[in-house]
Amino acid sequence: MATTRHFLKETDFTLSELAELLLLAQQLKAGRGKPGRPQPLAGQTWGMLFAKSSTRTRVSFEVGIRELGGSPLYLEQKTLQMDRGEPIADTARVLSRYLHGIVIRCHGHDIVEGFAQHGTMPVVNALTDFLHPCQIYSDLFTLAERWSEGGDLLKSLEGKKLAYYGDCASNMAHSWILGAAMVGMSIVLAGPKEFAPTPELDALLAREGLPKTYSFTQDPVEAARNADVLYTDVFVSMGREEEKVARLAAMQPYCVNGALLHAARPDALFLHCLPAHQGEEVTAEVFNSPQSIVFDQAENRLHMQKAILTKLVLG
Repeated sequence: MATTRHFLKETDFTLSELAELLLLAQQLKAGRGKPGRPQPLAGQTWGMLFAKSSTRTRVSFEVGIRELGGSPLYLEQKTLQMDRGEPIADTARVLSRYLHGIVIRCHGHDIVEGFAQHGTMPVVNALTDFLHPCQIYSDLFTLAERWSEGGDLLKSLEGKKLAYYGDCASNMAHSWILGAAMVGMSIVLAGPKEFAPTPELDALLAREGLPKTYSFTQDPVEAARNADVLYTDVFVSMGREEEKVARLAAMQPYCVNGALLHAARPDALFLHCLPAHQGEEVTAEVFNSPQSIVFDQAENRLHMQKAILTKLVLG
């Protein structure tokens, strides 16, 4: 009996499998809407269990499941019995009897791990407070599209430098630390000292057999020097609204502005996983500049997630 595979963190696929996914996402993007599209989810129903509000994640997964021939079933956690105390193990066992796979967007990373441990269907981490692997794979695809020039998508990422600004202990920062180490990129994270990466990340890299390719600085300009990419996310994440005033005050020096873009390489790109708050974590000047590819980045969630679902089903 084949082992059920899950995608909970970046390293759940090998580097060679990531190379395959980059190529598959490129092919799915080029073939979208054309006759003879692959339908690996034909006859399948995939659950989409969400505890957090969503635009890009929900729409891209729902459209992607449909385009792969499947039927998406949207489930709000607050409407399920698990929100009233039913154990994750029981919910996972029950839903595995109904569904062929599940996409989960939640708070605790233990929830996706619990579904993977106790269920018998593929589990996809569509975001937890600890990691956001679908976003990182989509971001890597977006950059490889730009840099490969028709060549090797994965190889085009090697040796590139990304500067990350803001909350460097967030799920996006964690996922970039893992993803960068996996593909041979360096990453400099810049933010207030109290938002530095936690030692937990070093332990995770060691467990995964990955080198430490990141560093942390409180100097935003230092982070930008020779960077190929400037990246930021909202300074106030969902669930942290009560910290808004303090967070915005602490992180104001890390707003990605024209001066930081000028300090990077002349051809540096700007990425943001959206939604963006122009004037907080990024200026309108940078967000709307020709170097900003945030909407290509958002579109590529659809193509990469279709590739991930295909890989989980077909192997």
